[in-house]
Amino acid sequence: MDLEKPSREGAEPRVDLRKPPAGPHLRREPEVPGGCLAVAIRIPVRIVVLVLVVPVRMAWDALVVAGRFLNDVLFRPLGRALLWLGRAVFVWPFVGLWRYVVVPVGKALGWLGNVLVVVPLVWLYRYVLTPVGHAAAWAGRGIGAALGWVYGHLLTPLGHAVLWVLKGLGAVLAAIGTGVYTAVAWLARYLVVVPAVWLYTWVLAPVGRALVWCAKGLVWLVSMVVTGIGTALYWIARILLVLPLALWRWVLTPVGRVLAVVGREILDALGHAWRIAGHISLAVGRFLGTLFRWIFVEPVRWVYRSVLTPVGHVVRDTVLRPAAEAARSVGRATRQALAAARETVRQARADVRRMLFGEPRRPRPLDRREPSGREARTLGSSTTALTKD
Repeated sequence: MDLEKPSREGAEPRVDLRKPPAGPHLRREPEVPGGCLAVAIRIPVRIVVLVLVVPVRMAWDALVVAGRFLNDVLFRPLGRALLWLGRAVFVWPFVGLWRYVVVPVGKALGWLGNVLVVVPLVWLYRYVLTPVGHAAAWAGRGIGAALGWVYGHLLTPLGHAVLWVLKGLGAVLAAIGTGVYTAVAWLARYLVVVPAVWLYTWVLAPVGRALVWCAKGLVWLVSMVVTGIGTALYWIARILLVLPLALWRWVLTPVGRVLAVVGREILDALGHAWRIAGHISLAVGRFLGTLFRWIFVEPVRWVYRSVLTPVGHVVRDTVLRPAAEAARSVGRATRQALAAARETVRQARADVRRMLFGEPRRPRPLDRREPSGREARTLGSSTTALTKD
């Protein structure tokens, strides 16, 4: 949008809704990175790279054309032939074996297994094992009822009596255990707890405090040693690392930037050279194709059109067509002779059959009182089917 300034008369600004015309003059060219160093390096590098890349690109294009030709002429038909041969050698025999041998044999084995195994097993289960199982279940129910009566009327009263005896024994043992526990607790108090408290108060606590004081002194000593070692390592790292970082900043970084510019220019030059070499290779290929066409294809085409085609027409009109007509006439005569021979043989067979078996009986005509095909039916005349005598 373009906001125009208001005119002197105080009119409001107008909005220009027209799109700016698109054209190549409005496209912004990409800025080329680098300064005078890149400009100084670019031209020589591109020239050298172009000289080096053109043979490589032409060789690459020649290999591509040769590869496509070999793929169309040799590799693809060979691959199809190998595929067909592989199918004929490996796939089709196995398919035929599976379809005409394995499947029928499997079906036959399945039928035999059904007849020889499944049907007898089903009969055995249905007419032998099922009745035996029902009898065993009936016997088991009877035995279970008997065992339930024994459990309810014999084992349960006996168990109750044993439980009453065990409860009495448990009460006696609990009374004895309470007295033993009291004696053991008194002995443990005066034989273990009191000596342990005295030992902790007057022996272990002073020894522990002394050990803590010694540990604090050892920690202070170790911290001082570590501080000294850390200071020494700091100065060593400052000398060995900070100074090389300054070397990196003031020497290696500018050199790296220069090498980066050179590498970028070499890559750009390779890209431009590859594209230019492609155009050159295309032009050379077209020139060689045109030269091949004018040296080989056009003479061969001229010979075919101007020499071989008229000669072929003459040979066709003077030799091939008369030979074809003669062959067709010979074929017609042969067919007529064969047809006459077949007719003669048919007549001879009919005569022999007539001499041996006599004349065949002819069917008697039936009077259907229908007019013949040539006579038309009319109303009111005697030629109709109803009034004909």
